[in-house]
Order: sequence, then C-alpha cells, then structure tokens
Amino acid sequence: MPSQSLVGVDHIVAIGSGKGGVGKTTVAVNLAVALAELGLTVGLMDADVYGPNVPLMLGKSEMPRVGGGNQIEPLANFGVRFMSMGLLNPGDKPVIWRGPMLHSAVQQFLRQVQWGRLDYLLVDLPPGTGDVSLSLAQSVPLSGAVVVTTPSEVSLQDGRKALNMFQQLRIRVLGVIENMSSFACPHCLRLVDVFSHGGGERMAEKFGVPFLGALPLVPEVRAAGDRGRPAAVEGAASALGGPYFAAARNLMAAVREAGAEADVLHVRE
Repeated sequence: MPSQSLVGVDHIVAIGSGKGGVGKTTVAVNLAVALAELGLTVGLMDADVYGPNVPLMLGKSEMPRVGGGNQIEPLANFGVRFMSMGLLNPGDKPVIWRGPMLHSAVQQFLRQVQWGRLDYLLVDLPPGTGDVSLSLAQSVPLSGAVVVTTPSEVSLQDGRKALNMFQQLRIRVLGVIENMSSFACPHCLRLVDVFSHGGGERMAEKFGVPFLGALPLVPEVRAAGDRGRPAAVEGAASALGGPYFAAARNLMAAVREAGAEADVLHVRE
C-alpha cells in the first residue's frame, strides 16, 4: 500500500539508532525543543512503544483528550506538540505487543492525532531495525532519517545497521549525530573520551552522509531530562543547550538540501 502524506505536515524526520542506551530520545527531545525555539512549528511522535520516555523528558504526562472525529489532542510543552504511548499507558505497566499491534499504534499516532500545521514532525523510533521502523517507512513519505550513535565501536557497529536499514528502505539519511562524544572533567576541565571520540563522524564520511554534530557527555543534560526541562530550553547561547541548536540548524540545512535535490530530479523526469 503506498504511503500517504500527513496533511499540514511539511517534513517528517525519523530519529533512529542501532541500539539502546545511546541517548536517542534525549537527542530527539532536545532537537524538537531547539527547532521550536528557532521559530518552527514542531511535533514529536514517540514511536518507542516499549520505552516511551518522551513525557518524562518534556515534563507532561496527563491523559490526552479525545476531540471531534475521535481525534486525539496531543499534549504540548516548550513549544513542542507530542504524543506517546507513555500518555496512554502510564506507570510501570509494560507494553507486550507483537508486530501487527505495533503497526496499529504507528497508524493511530500518525492518523488519529490532531497534529495540525507542522513544519517538522520528528519521530523517535525504538532502537534497532524492527517492526516500527518498517511500519513508519511504509505509512508516510519521510523527508529523511537521523542516526544517533555514541563513538564506541559497539554502538557504531549497530549504528551502521540502522543506517543501512534506512538506505535499503530508500529513506534518505539526513545525517549522523555522535552523542556522548566527550566529557569535560569538572575539576581540571580536561576532556575525557569516555566512549572514544570521532567514530560518528567517520561513519558519516564512510557512508557519504552529513555529520550533524557531536554532543558532549554532560551530567546536567541527563538531570534536565529527568526533571522534565530539556537542556535546549536553556537557549542557543548556553553551554548546555548550544550543541543541540547547532545540530538542529545542521538538520534544517540537510532537509533543505534534500528537498532541493528532489526538486531537481523531479524537473529532470
């Protein structure tokens, strides 16, 4: 079945990773906040059904209302509209679903949520290369995908699988983000490469895709997410939020370039 666009949504961007624990949701949340702070209208769809952490990180967790036409009204905070399984299934009760149910959840979050007019809808995928990613790719035309990795070889090995998955699904990889890139010792200010350094940039170069930025390993970023006030809220000029704004601007540039290339191909055809 051919994919159908979401009316009023200009760009849908998947945020994926080959493995868990690389900070993909932290990156997705902070990118969404940074894009909103830059003046864009932004939505964030939490498609990580098994580990829906977006409500915690965005500081809102009440049950969403259902409006006319059985449409769910997304919650909003820090300029970002969002929907998550964590809002519909709160607490510590796990979601134990097979593929068809995951596909239905993706469809519901895409088609039965009142996203309204959006410049960007970011989709936080679960880690790996499973059902949700395939369902998303088959459901809506994506402007592209971002792969989040740490610089460790274990993470890069799985990140390459995620990147290959997107390319096999004919989804443009807009770029790679290296998270937890380095740690500045608070005592001596010396940079420590806890998870190595530079692997994400080398991976992007190898696959011929943009490198969108290296995000430092900062304890305050974790603390900000835990208390529901993302680091990007601190602004582009802050040491905490600045790297996310740089990555957001690079993402916008990659989306513009992808759109320009698509227009050229369309004219040639």
